[in-house]
Amino acid sequence: MRRTLALFFTSYLLWALVSQINHEISGWRVSLFFGGLFVVFPALRLKRNEGLLVAFASGLLFDVNAPIWFGCHALLFSAAYLFVFHFRSRVPREESLIGAVIALLANLGIFLGISFGAFRDLPVNANIWPRLLTDLLISQVFLASIAPWFLALQARALEIAGVDLRAEHRGMR
Repeated sequence: MRRTLALFFTSYLLWALVSQINHEISGWRVSLFFGGLFVVFPALRLKRNEGLLVAFASGLLFDVNAPIWFGCHALLFSAAYLFVFHFRSRVPREESLIGAVIALLANLGIFLGISFGAFRDLPVNANIWPRLLTDLLISQVFLASIAPWFLALQARALEIAGVDLRAEHRGMR
């Protein structure tokens, strides 16, 4: 349970920071989305149920302020988590560069899922897609720049909570 709480609190911190940044840059009609960062560390480093709980709860954080149906983010975060978790044995899990690349791919998938889900009932409006692509591009650039920091923050939070993931992974192999 310490793992789950430590990672949820780091997710809450990132969610609060991104919410404030989005508030400040809203005048430029741009927003950042970092959903992939909320699922990659738990998917690569935790056991299935613990990590799924972190991803689902992090998705609920996004659902609090979202203008789409409640639970959409939680569902997409959980799906992205399970997808990454399924393939984690094929990648070096402790490498921050690999984590950043997987976060970028997960972010792309979640962003597109939310975009298509949110706009499926609206009439086709070609003006919305350039804005969405701009938001996605800017989000991906900023996500790539902060991913190593956030992954290190999550690893440090687990250390502070007294969790030694390296010893656990050695025991699992």
